[in-house]
Amino acid sequence: MRLFDFNRAPNPRRVRMFIAEKRLDIPLVPVNLYRHEQLSPEFLAINPAGTLPVLETDEGEYISESLAICSYLEARHPDPPLLGTGASACARVLMWNAICEQDGLAAIAEVLRNVSPGFRDHALPGPLPVAQLPPLVARGQQRAAWFFERIATRLQHHQYLAGDSFSFADLTLLACVDFAAWVQIQPQQAHPPIARWYAEVASRPSARL
Repeated sequence: MRLFDFNRAPNPRRVRMFIAEKRLDIPLVPVNLYRHEQLSPEFLAINPAGTLPVLETDEGEYISESLAICSYLEARHPDPPLLGTGASACARVLMWNAICEQDGLAAIAEVLRNVSPGFRDHALPGPLPVAQLPPLVARGQQRAAWFFERIATRLQHHQYLAGDSFSFADLTLLACVDFAAWVQIQPQQAHPPIARWYAEVASRPSARL
């Protein structure tokens, strides 16, 4: 089993943290996004979407998408549970993880990919050329602000994002908060509930990965 990884990107980081929380030992295969190694013919043969992370299983199957990879690992290594136990808890984890992905990571990526020179002609992930649209920067900033307001309200009443137990949703939110700093968005300063939650979650050993 191997994980194709880039240590600076938020999605591979989520999976690395998940692996660390599970106390698993899975070798990493670095793929340098800055050098566009994810667009090489060799990597596109593994994942035609040209995105990371990708898990190569012991059976030789390639699994992409962070949630799919972590679901596979959870099924094989259920303890400690990070995707919830019981129908309601599992649903909450998946719900808040989806909110973080769709409203958090996507909004921050919208800012970064449309403002950074490094994403010129690659404003969307994948092998196809996509021009940057500078007006989307302001929209992404507003989306991120709405997202973190919603998260702060949630964390006013819950220790962790999906309830009383640490979960994969918290890993995704941690990736959101740290990714937001790339575009000078720091929700901890504006929202005390996020600051409280961040101080706790960022102190976990897995957060150093």
